[in-house]
Amino acid sequence: MSGKDCASGADGSEGAPYCTISAAAAVAQPGQTVLVQPGDYPESVTLTRSGAEGAPITFRAVNSVNGRITVGNIGETVVGTVFRFSAVHDVVVEGFVVEDTDTVVPVVVDASTRVTINDIAARAYRAPAAVHVTGNSTDVTISRAFLTQSAAPAIRIDPGVRGTVVVNNQLHMGGLLATDAPGTVITNNTVLTNCVRGIDVVGNSTGLSAQNNIVRTSVGHFACKTPQDAIAIAVAAPATGTVSDYNLIDPISGGPVYQWAGTAYSDLASFRAATGQGGNDITADPLIAGSTSGGPKTFFPVNPTSPAVDSANALAPGVTRTDTLGNPHSDNPAVANTGTGFHDRGAVEAQGYPGNGQYDIRQKPGDDSFAVTATVTPQFAWPVDGEGGTISYRFDGKRYLTVTSARSVASSFKEAGEGCVSIAISYTGFRWAEATSGSVCTRVGTRYTPSAPTRLLDTRAAIGTATTTPVPANGEVTVPIPAVNGVPAADIIAVVLNVTVTAPTMPGFISVRAPNGQLGSSSVNFVANETVPNLVMTQVNGGVVRLVNRSGGTVHLLADLQGVYSRQGSGFKTLDPTRVLDTRTGTGGPLAANGERRLDLSGKLPADATAAVLNVTVTAPTTAGVLSVYPDGSPAPLASNLNFVARQTIPNLVVVPVVAGKVMIRNVSSGTTHVVADLAGYFGSAASGADQTYVPSEGRVADSRDDSGWLRVLHPGPFPAFAVGGAPISSGWCGTGCPLVTAGVLNLTVTAPTAAGVLTAYPRGATRPTASNVNFVAGETASNLVVSKSGGDYVDVFNNSSGTAHLIADQAGYFIASAY
Repeated sequence: MSGKDCASGADGSEGAPYCTISAAAAVAQPGQTVLVQPGDYPESVTLTRSGAEGAPITFRAVNSVNGRITVGNIGETVVGTVFRFSAVHDVVVEGFVVEDTDTVVPVVVDASTRVTINDIAARAYRAPAAVHVTGNSTDVTISRAFLTQSAAPAIRIDPGVRGTVVVNNQLHMGGLLATDAPGTVITNNTVLTNCVRGIDVVGNSTGLSAQNNIVRTSVGHFACKTPQDAIAIAVAAPATGTVSDYNLIDPISGGPVYQWAGTAYSDLASFRAATGQGGNDITADPLIAGSTSGGPKTFFPVNPTSPAVDSANALAPGVTRTDTLGNPHSDNPAVANTGTGFHDRGAVEAQGYPGNGQYDIRQKPGDDSFAVTATVTPQFAWPVDGEGGTISYRFDGKRYLTVTSARSVASSFKEAGEGCVSIAISYTGFRWAEATSGSVCTRVGTRYTPSAPTRLLDTRAAIGTATTTPVPANGEVTVPIPAVNGVPAADIIAVVLNVTVTAPTMPGFISVRAPNGQLGSSSVNFVANETVPNLVMTQVNGGVVRLVNRSGGTVHLLADLQGVYSRQGSGFKTLDPTRVLDTRTGTGGPLAANGERRLDLSGKLPADATAAVLNVTVTAPTTAGVLSVYPDGSPAPLASNLNFVARQTIPNLVVVPVVAGKVMIRNVSSGTTHVVADLAGYFGSAASGADQTYVPSEGRVADSRDDSGWLRVLHPGPFPAFAVGGAPISSGWCGTGCPLVTAGVLNLTVTAPTAAGVLTAYPRGATRPTASNVNFVAGETASNLVVSKSGGDYVDVFNNSSGTAHLIADQAGYFIASAY
């Protein structure tokens, strides 16, 4: 919830937080945590809803470098108790600065069970207490609080209350009063009073344990005028099981160190002799290093040479894993361990100067490819007995910080590409602004869900449009992307479309409008009266893809859906280009008129492959027609993959679902044609090796016409015959530890070739394969989408032609390796 980001219609989500703590408290359920964001909350909160044992309702103030959370009488606007627990059980309130009304107890626990008040700051200058436990409450814990009370006890525990645990608190000016409250545990508190009693237990003290406390009854560190009032620890009626030990008492006030069963003792020797208690107590200056300002959450550390250091009872009832600041117990190597371990007395554990910590982020295995886990390791100067420190994590795309002591936090980015988390480590529980900070980044990619070829757009037949009017010069057509095989339309990040241009009246190209509104690079190049297809992988913007006719004439457009990318689905495995079909040399001969051929890839693909990436080429067709590639066992679709005319050689990339490793190829024409297919990769499960994911990232990365992007030891100008150039894969900077780029998705275009030939793309440093990617003739502009392994973030391109040609590479995206 957030007081400044909220609005009407709040439901408690990150996008619609509640405006007040009271609103959240009215609906909170067992096991839920209400996260309260930094700000001021002028309200009085009465808690009447209960959690369950082991599943409390938690109200947590998210204190961080962004600020604190103050609740209560802000600007003199609220009268009454700020937090009242009224006949509830299993409720936790932690982290708040409580602004009191002058004469009213700010925090009251009444007739409640299993309540925890943790890490609060409250003052009550004229009220009976800062925290008051009453109404026969049981099993209440008050921990890590900073409580100020000038005229009365800071904590008041009433008759009939049982099992109260008071641990790791700092009580300032006023102490603690427990009256007829059996089972009270008072451990590791720092109590600094203004010449009044520090720990005062009246009446039934059965089961009392007071251990590891620092008590100074002169907060100003001087002798009190009425020292008889400045008793450090008073137990009026010791009973069976009462224990007081391992306490450090500062004698500076001149008051009794103990009052036991009505008798005052000015020194430990006489007290021990008379009672048998306090055998490990110390009377000495605790060497409190002075208050360290944390605003309302001031804290009192001790000097590393204090007698409190490494002298406490690690086995005392109520001992917590960390101190009031959230730090572990630290072993000062310069101090002998005189306790039962190396725990310190008092609320604040002495620490050496901490380090900057270590940060890491990586992909999280599972169904969500955008999921990551950030890991932070705080660094302590001395040996410690566990984890500690308070860490804030800000993940890209998240509205709020996550603040926790956990060293690993999972999150999920909203989009593919680089994602970062900003880290801040506090060794004071963010009581003050000082914190070590840094950030780490990774890359996340999308997974693929194949679709049976589906026609989404045909301007000739008013499919996807209202009319059969062609797209005008520089006109735009919008293609809505539907849900695909369980992937909601709203979750689709990118789409695979086979886009076909037909009946253009002038030469030009089709561009996909990018999510930022800018025109993208060319996707399909054409000349007048040509029918030409090309596979397009492009980002989805607002649920649609926008195709722009970049020519001076009209065109008709077709778009056939092949599949979609989202955070769920199949991963990818790039392969070295492998020829899996060539009807010119294999058995069976060319595809017959209106004939089909089953392509069995089961020997090349794992059993769980969902789709294959094939570069399919038609060559030597005897008549014009189209080629369709579709899943085995499915009816031949309306959608097409390749359009051709007689005697043409033309390739196109195809992403086709496979069934038991098989696909069908259909020649929709009245003549025969040869077909060549090269396998470039497959989609499937991570277990089968398909653990790469796709990052859409569009833009021109190389153009030999201005010598941009191409790495070659040649003069600027067209590529010579049989030359090799390298197209860079633009993936951006991501720092160390990011997943490696495994493959590039590039639309390769040949323009102004002086002779016929083919382009072959392959990873830099690899042996050049025999496969082809773009076929062209002299004077033609031809293009084809290519999926190629990368080598050092480059894809090499070979101009297998006896003439020169200009080469253009437009990146659609890239694949990245798994990071686990």
